[in-house]
Amino acid sequence: MLGFTRRSISSNLLRAVTRNSHTLAFLETSGSTLTPASLSALTAAKEIKKPITALLVGPNAKDAASSVAEFEGIEKVLIQTDKRYEHYLPEQITPLVVSLLQDSSKDISSFIIPASAVGKSVLPRSAAILDIQPLSDIIKVVDPSTFVRPTYAGNALLTVKSTDKIIMTSVRGSAFPPADEKSASPAPIEEIAAVDTDCKTVFISEQLMKSDKPDLSSAKIVVSGGRALKDKATFDSLLNPLAEKLGAAIGASRAAVDDGYCDNSLQVGQTGKIIAPDLYIAIGISGAIQHLAGMKDSKVIVAINKDEEAPIFKIADVGLVGDIYSIIPELTEKL
Repeated sequence: MLGFTRRSISSNLLRAVTRNSHTLAFLETSGSTLTPASLSALTAAKEIKKPITALLVGPNAKDAASSVAEFEGIEKVLIQTDKRYEHYLPEQITPLVVSLLQDSSKDISSFIIPASAVGKSVLPRSAAILDIQPLSDIIKVVDPSTFVRPTYAGNALLTVKSTDKIIMTSVRGSAFPPADEKSASPAPIEEIAAVDTDCKTVFISEQLMKSDKPDLSSAKIVVSGGRALKDKATFDSLLNPLAEKLGAAIGASRAAVDDGYCDNSLQVGQTGKIIAPDLYIAIGISGAIQHLAGMKDSKVIVAINKDEEAPIFKIADVGLVGDIYSIIPELTEKL
C-alpha cells in the first residue's frame, strides 16, 4: 500500500504544475534587434525559473526571431508579422496577448513585459480583461509569485505576492542587466494567427527626435539640465559641448522640459524615463522627489548647483556648490 498523504500529493502536483508551466515574455524590437528594456525583461523572465515563450510582433518580428531564439531559457518564439502590429498599438496587441494567455494548450502561468510606454499600455488592458491584478515596474524577482516593486516615488519598496492563476508583471529596465547568455540549441520559431478586433484606433504619424548622441534609456553617461539653465539656447550651449566630450546622452528635469528647453523624450523622472547609468551629472537640478525617482539608482551621481540646500546633494556621490555658468565651461574645457 502506498503511503502518500494528501498533503504530499498536493505538493507534488504543485511542483509539477510549476515545473511544466511557461512564462510568456512580450519583447519589443527596434529594427531586427531587441530593445534594451526587452533584454532586461528577458533577464527577469529567466529568474522566474520557468521555460520562456517569447512573443514578437510587427513586420520586423521575423528578422529578430532568429537571434531571440538563441537566448538561454527560451523554449519557443512566437511571431506575428501582420502590419497592424507595426506601431505597437495597445488596442491591437492586447487581444493577441489575451488570446495566448487564455489558450490552455500554451500552459502559461506568468506574463512579463517591459515597463516601457508599450508595456504601460498593454499590461493594464490585458489584466483588466482577464480580471487579474498586475504587478507593475518590478525591480526584483524573489520567487515565481513574489516580487519587489517601488512605491511613493521610489522612497519605499514593496514585496508583493500574487495568488492569481496567471501572474502578470512589467519590468523596470534599469533594475536588471541585459540578457546575453546564449543557448547551444536555438528554440523553434512558430508563426501564430493575428487576432481580429473592431479597433477604431488608427496610427497617423510620429515625430521622433533625431540625435547623434547615445540613447537616454541605455546610455552609460548622462548629462542632465534643470530649470536653472534659463532657456533652450543656454541649455544647448552649456550641455551639448560637455555631453560631446563625455560621449554622454542628454537628459532634463520635468521643469526644463515644461519650459521648452528640450524635447519631452529627454525627461528623466517618475513621469519620464527611469534610468541607471554609470555616471549621472545633474546640472542646475534641485532634486524634486519625482526627478530623483528616475535617476537615483545611477552608480555615480554628480550634482552641480548654487543652492547648497538642494535635495539633490543628499543622494549625490560628488557635490559641487557654485555657479554653473562658470563651472560647466571650465569643466568642458579641461576635459
